[in-house]
Amino acid sequence: MTERLYYSDSYLTSFDAHILDARPDEARCQVFLDRTAFYPASGGQPSDTGRIAGAAVVDVIDGEDRIVHVVDAPLEPGPAACQVDWTRRFDHMQQHTGQHLLSAVLVELFGYATASFHLGAEVSTIDIEAPQLTAAQIEAAEARANAVVFENREVGVRFCSPEEAQSLGLRKPSERSGAIRVVEIAGCDRSACGGTHVGRTGEIGPILVRRQDRVRAATRVEFLCGGRAVRQARADYQGLSRVAQLFSAPLDQAADLAAAQIEAAKAAGKALAKLEAQAAEYRGRELYHAATPDARGRRVHRASEASGPIEPWRLVAQGFANSGPGAVFLLAADTPPAILVALAPDCPADAGQLVRAAATALGGRGGGSARLAQASLPSPDAARQAIEQVAAALG
Repeated sequence: MTERLYYSDSYLTSFDAHILDARPDEARCQVFLDRTAFYPASGGQPSDTGRIAGAAVVDVIDGEDRIVHVVDAPLEPGPAACQVDWTRRFDHMQQHTGQHLLSAVLVELFGYATASFHLGAEVSTIDIEAPQLTAAQIEAAEARANAVVFENREVGVRFCSPEEAQSLGLRKPSERSGAIRVVEIAGCDRSACGGTHVGRTGEIGPILVRRQDRVRAATRVEFLCGGRAVRQARADYQGLSRVAQLFSAPLDQAADLAAAQIEAAKAAGKALAKLEAQAAEYRGRELYHAATPDARGRRVHRASEASGPIEPWRLVAQGFANSGPGAVFLLAADTPPAILVALAPDCPADAGQLVRAAATALGGRGGGSARLAQASLPSPDAARQAIEQVAAALG
């Protein structure tokens, strides 16, 4: 059985151990120590990294009685000097203790329990049993959690029996048998947990709630603690400063100016779209009056003239079809292969049916209304054949 040194001392990063067994595993080696301060991935917290006898520790796996250390070089049984990566360890301590605190605050303020926790490489998340948090609730929880951070309360660890654990009022009941490790934030939270934690809440550093997402029946809350929160706040500030510089405005006015510019751009986009629609309809009418009339009316039949999306031609086609009796607009495009058909209101044929039949026969798909229809085809040749079939059906 491996003695777990991190259970009693999360700050222990340099220690001596004895390699009991070392098993080659392809390009790596599985190492079993008699004692370890390396935390194995568990409970939402990733494993530690570091070195054992000079070999890099790339993964630590909890095998219940024994902990497996995966290293990048072969090792032999015997004494070994071990070193845990302190930067990674302390970051994990900040995030994990911060999670305990934030989860406790969400219960305290709103009665929302935490269902799961994930400590990621960039951000951490908790899934809470609630439909969603309002902006006011997020601000309140963040403020309360940071207030406890500033109070620098003690974070203690104790081991107790299952019976004793039941009497402690754990935030989440433990189903473990045997000795239970309890992490306690003084006057705030008691939780069964095997992870590494800071000794006082002040070491958590600032807690920053970033966003929330709906995940099935729960709400996933993304947060950052300590160094991560500071780095993200700096990145957010730099991004906002860049926006303020673009508007030549003070930082506190940048958001309002950006919102005003977005609304102005939307209005300009709508105006442009209206003008483009009017221009397309005008072009359609122009094509109608330029077409040579016959006994059937006026017809435009174009093959392989359009390239790019066929959508912009829809308004042209509608403008043509609405310009007079007997109007028929037929278009085949090469890139991508497609056809477009528009018929005047007095035309007895159904554009949707004609287009769907021609496209289906040639391996394409499409349809539309009785007056306007389009289809995509597998090739330019197929598009030209389809439009010819529609023209023939129209007579």
